[in-house]
Amino acid sequence: MKMKMIQKLSTVAAFATVAMAAAFVSTASVQAAESGPEMEHVDWSFNGPFGTFDRSQLRRGYKVYKEVCASCHSMDLIHFRNLGEPGGPEFSGPEVKALAAEIKVQDGPDQSGDMFERPGEGKDKMPAPYPNPEAAAASLGAAPPDLSLLAKARNGGPDYIHALLTGYKDAPADVAMPAGGHYNPYFAAGSGVIAMPPPLAEGQVDYGDGTPNTVDQMSKDVSAFMMWTAEPKLEQRHRMGFQVMIYLLVLAGILFFATRKVWSDQH
Repeated sequence: MKMKMIQKLSTVAAFATVAMAAAFVSTASVQAAESGPEMEHVDWSFNGPFGTFDRSQLRRGYKVYKEVCASCHSMDLIHFRNLGEPGGPEFSGPEVKALAAEIKVQDGPDQSGDMFERPGEGKDKMPAPYPNPEAAAASLGAAPPDLSLLAKARNGGPDYIHALLTGYKDAPADVAMPAGGHYNPYFAAGSGVIAMPPPLAEGQVDYGDGTPNTVDQMSKDVSAFMMWTAEPKLEQRHRMGFQVMIYLLVLAGILFFATRKVWSDQH
């Protein structure tokens, strides 16, 4: 009975180890590819079971989001305090305070029962460009998606975002383009017709760290930032997964030698 139990535990540990290893082969969460041209698979720093976010890239990506994307897209799940938490851009406390203070937030009521405006604080969400989706649709023709989880909601994740931002081109002759439409073969809808004009242009965002501000670089930076907003605990998950794999490997080894010991004692 004891030997059978050890054998079962050994088998379970072995299968669990293999399953964990397979789960951490890739962290891009790439699902079945949609129809359309093949996307470039960027060598992201956060890929793989030991991947980590590039802090400088996340900071540049936040700058791109703030100066370009935030004029149309919300990011409702991110608070300013998140920008200073471990595993993310890791802005310092004073930097987070300064970034939040750039916005005005309606608060209250005060002692007189009146609402008032105050500078933003770390507890506040990223400001939305429109008060509601209906207002956004009335202004833009369609409500732009919230970007908080977009990197996990689209097949290809950050590869898709990078491909979309760099993939605008002239429409083929057989594609009927509506007024105000733009052609991007990577657009998830499949037709290639997208209402959003090309959001990035060479030199559009002024980087302060000497990084070339090309369209390709800016798109990579904001894609990485959006991957972090979609999975802010990615590095923590990687560490935990690695620890579990080590534990299971050690357990499998102990059970293996215990099984050999039991067999040798019986012969």
